[in-house]
Amino acid sequence: MKRFFTLFILACSLPVVAFSQFTLDSCQKMARANYPQIKQYDLIRQSADYTLANAGKMYLPQISLSAQATYQSAVTHVNVTIPPNFPFDLKIPSPSKDQYQTVAQVSQLIWDGGAVKAQKEIAKASSDVDISKVDVDLYAINDRVNQLFFGILSLNEQLKQNDLLQNDLSTNADKITAYISGGVANQADLDNMTVEQLNVKQIRVQLKAVRKSFFDMLSALTGTTVNDQTVLVTPDVLLPATNLTNNRPELQLFDAQKRLLESQKSQINAANLPKISLFLQGGYGRPGLNMLDNSFSPFYIGGVRLSWNLSGLFYTQKNSLKIIDTSEKSVDAQRETFLFNTNLQQTQQHSEIEKFQELIKSDDEIITLRHNVKLSSEAKVANGTLSVSDLIRDINAESQAKQNKKLHEIQLLQAEYNLKYITNKL
Repeated sequence: MKRFFTLFILACSLPVVAFSQFTLDSCQKMARANYPQIKQYDLIRQSADYTLANAGKMYLPQISLSAQATYQSAVTHVNVTIPPNFPFDLKIPSPSKDQYQTVAQVSQLIWDGGAVKAQKEIAKASSDVDISKVDVDLYAINDRVNQLFFGILSLNEQLKQNDLLQNDLSTNADKITAYISGGVANQADLDNMTVEQLNVKQIRVQLKAVRKSFFDMLSALTGTTVNDQTVLVTPDVLLPATNLTNNRPELQLFDAQKRLLESQKSQINAANLPKISLFLQGGYGRPGLNMLDNSFSPFYIGGVRLSWNLSGLFYTQKNSLKIIDTSEKSVDAQRETFLFNTNLQQTQQHSEIEKFQELIKSDDEIITLRHNVKLSSEAKVANGTLSVSDLIRDINAESQAKQNKKLHEIQLLQAEYNLKYITNKL
């Protein structure tokens, strides 16, 4: 009993192990996760964090150290004429021509005109642009997966119809063999039917070869094994779209680029504003602050410093802002071009959807009529009033009608999901 139970469990588990099921959504997710550029997300975020951290440290006390040794061709000296009977010696020393100085300075930024804030905004905006570019690249993978996924579904349906056609031809070949015994048909009729069976088998070989190449490409994209043992689940029919507002990641990229340009404007304006800071200098040198003391001595200076570079304000700010305005107009033009093209694609896909909907409406009627014609041809061949070649033609016509319907259904689904891709509408 225990052995039977174990075998039962193993038998139940075999289908799960042998076959795997993938949906279109799962294939898209696996392809995104497998794409090498997915690693860029973490790298971009890390880079932005480092840049923001560095910008924030501009408000910490800044420490600098400098040292210099100089030799001067002349130094300050004072010539004093001493009267002959002056009661004491009066001599004003002059500093040496070789001078030395070492200075350590600590400065604390008080107001920078918004330069640090603008630098942080640029770091965030640049990170958003880079992430949006990766989003665009990864989103494009969805279209590649869609083409392969629906291509495999289409080939699967063609292979199913190929099997049905082979069965139909085999059945009629058996009938013709019987007709030969009855004198209604001859060996040439059977040979003709056999040739058609071989043609259908060759078509099957070609279909399987194409499907294998699709399997291999989808496997490479998703990073998992996809083969003829894999079940690709046919997606659900999408409801008619009522709101086709474009939600593509390219539009988010354009917005991020505009925000980056605005941040660059702020940086240009901030760079041309005055800077105020506190500072404290401590040093040691010869001479110190007392120029009349020619010995090595320590010294310090503390105070408030105002610096303002006016050259940028008068020379380059205007043109720099114009360059950014030009870049903004370029981004706007790219956005308009993108929307124009996607609107054209939407119109095309709507036409495709309507076309396949109309074709599917008449497919069932065509299949019924083709089936009736085939049955009539089979009866005529049995009576000896129709050639086998004509019967093969009618069998192929019915098979083609059935195949057309399946293909139209897959093509309708693909057109609906293409429309979903164009607008990124969930």
